[in-house]
Amino acid sequence: MTMRLRQRLRHLLLPLCVPLLLAGGAGTAAATPAARTETRAASELPAASGSAGLPGAVDALVRRQLADYRIPGASVVVVEHGRPVLTKGYGVADAAAGTPVDPRRTGFFLASDAKLFTAVAVLQQVERGRLDLSADVNRYLTTFKVKDTYPGRPVTVRDLLTHTAGFDNSIIGRAATRPEDVRPLGESLAAHQPRRVRPPGEVASYDNYGVALAGYLVETVTHTPFARYLDRSVLRPLGMTRTSFAQPHSPAIAADLARGHRPAGGHQRVQDGQYGDWSPTGAGAVTTAADMGRLLGALLDGGGPVLTERSADALLKRQFGNDDRLPGLGYILEERVRDGQRMLVKDGDLPGFHGNLALLPARDAAVYVVYNGDGENGVAAYAGQEVVDRFADHFGTAAGARRSTSQADVTPYEGEYRSTRTSSSELTRVSALIGSVRVSAGEGATLTTTGLSRNPKVTERHWVQLSPGLFQERGGQDRIAFRDGRLSVASDASVSYERLPWYLSPALHQQALLGSLALLVPTVLALPVLALVRRRSPGTPAGARAAKLLMWTSGALITAATLCFLLLSADPNALNRTIIVGDSPLLTAVPALTGIALATTGAMAVCAFLSWRRRWWRVTGRVHYTCSTLAALVFLGVAASYRLVG
Repeated sequence: MTMRLRQRLRHLLLPLCVPLLLAGGAGTAAATPAARTETRAASELPAASGSAGLPGAVDALVRRQLADYRIPGASVVVVEHGRPVLTKGYGVADAAAGTPVDPRRTGFFLASDAKLFTAVAVLQQVERGRLDLSADVNRYLTTFKVKDTYPGRPVTVRDLLTHTAGFDNSIIGRAATRPEDVRPLGESLAAHQPRRVRPPGEVASYDNYGVALAGYLVETVTHTPFARYLDRSVLRPLGMTRTSFAQPHSPAIAADLARGHRPAGGHQRVQDGQYGDWSPTGAGAVTTAADMGRLLGALLDGGGPVLTERSADALLKRQFGNDDRLPGLGYILEERVRDGQRMLVKDGDLPGFHGNLALLPARDAAVYVVYNGDGENGVAAYAGQEVVDRFADHFGTAAGARRSTSQADVTPYEGEYRSTRTSSSELTRVSALIGSVRVSAGEGATLTTTGLSRNPKVTERHWVQLSPGLFQERGGQDRIAFRDGRLSVASDASVSYERLPWYLSPALHQQALLGSLALLVPTVLALPVLALVRRRSPGTPAGARAAKLLMWTSGALITAATLCFLLLSADPNALNRTIIVGDSPLLTAVPALTGIALATTGAMAVCAFLSWRRRWWRVTGRVHYTCSTLAALVFLGVAASYRLVG
C-alpha cells in the first residue's frame, strides 16, 4: 500500500466514524505525541573524500530524518566516478537490542529495489540468446500459460520489464511472515495469475506479477532457481557477498539482519511480513549499502562484469512512456528529471523497510538509501525521495515556473481520476474510494490537484500550463500531462490516472455510504428499545414482525462490517502489513458480513413491497422501512463496486 493511500485513509476514517459515534454516544481520546526514539551514533566506513559537498549534505539530511521522523536506523551509499564517497550506517538495526547499523554487514530488505536485479538477470539471458524481448512469454512457459485474454496481443518479455503487461493489481496474501512458508516461484505464479485488464504495451502501470514472471522466465530457461542464479551470475561477480535472494537466508546473513519497525506510542513495534513467494519482486531479498554501491557502480561503468555495455545502455535508456512529453521508463528503472538532470530511479517498500536508489549517468553518480522503520504516519516512504532530491540538487538548480505560458482552456481536464494500479478484483479496490485524484481549474489557465502528492505534508498542488495539456508545478519542478482522458505524472512514470464519469465519483460514493449509515445506525440502536417499550402489539402480523427483524439484521450486519473496516484501517502502517500478508480475520469478516447483509436486504425489499400492499404499519412506518431498505441497497451497491461484498 502506498503512502498516498495511507494519507487518504485518515481523511476517510473520521467521517465514517461520525454516525457511529453520534448514535452510540462513544468518544475517542486524542493521541498524545510520542517521544522520539533516540538514535545511536553512526558507524561509518572511511570515505573516499571529505565530509563536505554531496556526502556532507546527504549525511546531515539522513541524521535529521531519523530524529524528526522516528525511524530507528538507515544505511546509505553515494557513488561518484566509480568509487563510494559515502558509505555509512545510522541509528540501530534493532530498536530493542540497540545493535548499531553497520553499512558493510547489516542487511536491509530490498523490497521493490530488488526488481533492478531481475532486470539485469533477464538482460543477461537476452545476451545469451535464451530470451527474446519481443517474444510471447508463453513461448518459454512450460507448466502454465498466460491467459489469451486479448487474442493477437500477447504479453512479451519487454512488457514485463516496462510494467506494460496489463495484469490486474492483486496483492492480498502475497507476503509471508516466515521464510519457511515460502512456496516455489512457478507454483505460486500459476496459482495466483491475475486477470489481464488492458492490452499489453498500452499503459505503464506498476506490476508485481509481471516482474515476478520475468524472474521465473530466467529460472525456466536456465533450469536454475532464481535465487541461486542471481548468486552465481550477478552477486558473486560483483563481490556482493552480503546480498541474498534465498529464503531462508544463510546463517551468516540472517545473524546481521535489521528488523523492520513502526512507531507505536512511545516505542517501536517490530514489523514482519517481508518474505514471500515472489522473490524477483523483492520478497525476502536483502542487501547492504556497501553491496548496493558495487551494483550501482557497475551500471554506471557500462555494466561492469554483469552486463555488456549495450545491455547496460538499454537498461538505462527510455523504453516506454505514458506520455511522450514526460519522463518514462527504462527497464524497471523510472526516468525522473530534477534540476535539469535526467535520473533513473527506483523505490521499494515493505512493512518496516523503505529504500530509494537513483543514478545520474551524465554525472557518473548514484545514491542508495534504506530505512528500517515506517516513521510517523508512514513518512519513511517519502524520506528516501528527499535524499534523492538532495542528491540531484548537488549537481544543478532549476527555477520553478510561476505563471502559465499557454492560455488554452483547462476546464476539460477538471474531474476525478483513478489510478491504473487500482485492483479490479479484490478488496484493495477500496483504495479507489479514498485515493482518487481531483483536478480543478483556476484562473489564468491553472489547475489545482488533490491526492497527487508523495509528500505527506502536502495535500494540494498548483500547476501552470506550459502548452495545451502540459503543466508544471507552480514554484516546483514536477510536471503533469493530459491526453485521451488520462493524467500522467512526471515524478511517477509507472502509473497513470483515468478520468471517471460522474457516477463513479468517489466523493459521491462516500456521501452515499455516509448517508446510508446515518439512517441505518440509529435504526439498529432504536429498534430494540422500541421493541421493549411497546412489547408485542396485539394483532401485529407475523410478516410485519419478520420484516422488522430483517431490517434490524441488515442494519446490524452493515454496521458491523463498517466497524470491522474501521478496525482494519485504524493504523495505516499496520494495514500495509495486514494487506500483503493477508492473515487478519477482518479481511474476510468485512465481505462475509456484507454478503449476508445482501441476502437479508433482498428479503427486505420484498417486505417493503408487502408492507404497502398489506398496510402493515402507519404511513410513517412504511416510509421509514422503505427508506431503510433503499439505504441498505445503496450501501451494499457501493460496497460491491469496491469488492467489499462477499
